[in-house]
Amino acid sequence: MKSDNVKTGIRQAPHRSLFYALGLTKEELERPLVGIVSAHNEIIPGHMNLDKITEAVRTGVLAAGGTPILFPAIGVCDGIAMGHEGMKYSLATRDLIADSTECMAMAHQFDALVMIPNCDKIVPGLLMAAARINVPAIFVSGGPMLSGTLDGRRTCLSAMFEAVGAYHAGRLSEDEVEEYARSACPTCGSCSGMYTANSMNCVTEALGMALRGNGSIPAVMSARLRLAKHTGMQIMRLIEMDLRPRAVMTEAAFHNAEIVDMALGCSTNTMLHLPAIAHEAGVTLGLDTANAFSAKTPNLCHLAPAGTAFMEDLDRAGGVYAVMAELMKKNLLDTSVMTVTGKTLGENLAGVKNLDSEVIRPLESPFSATGGIAVLKGNLAPEGCVVKQSAVAPEMLVHSGPARVFDSEDEAIAAITGGRIAAGDVVIIRYEGPKGGPGMREMLNPTSAIAGMGLDKAVALITDGRFSGATRGAAIGHVSPEAALGGNIAFVREGDMVSIDIPAGKLALLVPDAELEARRAGWVCPEPRIKTGYLARYARLVSSAARGAILE
Repeated sequence: MKSDNVKTGIRQAPHRSLFYALGLTKEELERPLVGIVSAHNEIIPGHMNLDKITEAVRTGVLAAGGTPILFPAIGVCDGIAMGHEGMKYSLATRDLIADSTECMAMAHQFDALVMIPNCDKIVPGLLMAAARINVPAIFVSGGPMLSGTLDGRRTCLSAMFEAVGAYHAGRLSEDEVEEYARSACPTCGSCSGMYTANSMNCVTEALGMALRGNGSIPAVMSARLRLAKHTGMQIMRLIEMDLRPRAVMTEAAFHNAEIVDMALGCSTNTMLHLPAIAHEAGVTLGLDTANAFSAKTPNLCHLAPAGTAFMEDLDRAGGVYAVMAELMKKNLLDTSVMTVTGKTLGENLAGVKNLDSEVIRPLESPFSATGGIAVLKGNLAPEGCVVKQSAVAPEMLVHSGPARVFDSEDEAIAAITGGRIAAGDVVIIRYEGPKGGPGMREMLNPTSAIAGMGLDKAVALITDGRFSGATRGAAIGHVSPEAALGGNIAFVREGDMVSIDIPAGKLALLVPDAELEARRAGWVCPEPRIKTGYLARYARLVSSAARGAILE
């Protein structure tokens, strides 16, 4: 066992003395040491219940003959960090989580790891760590929040942000906004739509790194605790099998995950995280593959914000496995891949049925013939950019309009809420990329303000930043190269015409090449907004969004 390096033999007697200081017995040290990486904290609603999940995992590990040892992972609540300088730190924590988990696991020589994340950057950060460390590992999340209710209607966090836009448009009073606030998030768990947290937990299941139900069983259900116990038991089987993450997270498994992503209509943030996780697993997964998968994958789910269904509905319909079963009607998945169940994906899907054809459309009658995410290219984004096309109104799939240019999210929000954006406009927000932000802020505030003011079917937004999974509308992010690297988005001027053609995968700035080169000649990159601390180091090391914003 790997842990013999710290517990077995005469040379390890000093090490054993420290284990004994922890209260561990000789019998416990003779068993495999299982690190339990828990992201429990008291600031993220999706993580406040992870202490219960952690105890259930510990119970499962003990029942199956292992010795569980807990250590923490940090996390940022993207909702609370939204719209101020705190959001600059969110994506950057993905690498802190991966690095710190690697440090703890390697320094203490754990035989295996059970990862307990729930929200946005924590899930991919721990998946990156699992691939990098490559000891037997398995995931169990804290589960999604239940949807809220307001005036007999179901609601959620994205509706809350849009309520702020409605207030600025004079459509809601301050008291009505507060009523939204009391109703949108009624329980613990990751916010109830197909936002980034739930997207990544579903993708983890599709990737083969979690047991069935990881992505969809609500946080408040006792089934979630049973899942955690079974996860703790299963890690001991993975030790016996010596089944490691890189044997699960193969190229074929990542392709499966992208196809399921397209069918579910997941957050555009998956286009940042999957390439970064794949990089750690030794697999190349570029943006160029996304459209190929989208072209052959029907979009089967319209969960909030794209539609009126929520994560609890997906769970009742059979969850991620039911979506995969639909996809197998046309053999869209590689079912030979191994998973942490100890079985192949094909074995896992035997007998699985779609239990609600309204929530998970049958393959024969999808919401659309192509997947939920599209990658666009053109002179405004030569390396690509992404849009959640399943959440775009039909009338905005093809759009041309004058650019309204802003050098930060804050400037754009002031213009939107101040009534200075009109139907037909194309809002450009730049210098918010991985380097330029730094940290690539999510733009839920401006997109929600546009939607809340009733302009989501008339106004597009383009940025080198990114979007929350709660964003809907013609919101195009991850524009690469970003403005801070001299990408053409830096040279857009007020009133330039911009052409968007999502079905054709095109994004064009209708300015002659010679004019763009003339503008480039006089360009000087603005001074970094943050010059000290972690974000300054992050900005120096981070790569393009087109490569997953990995650190180099």
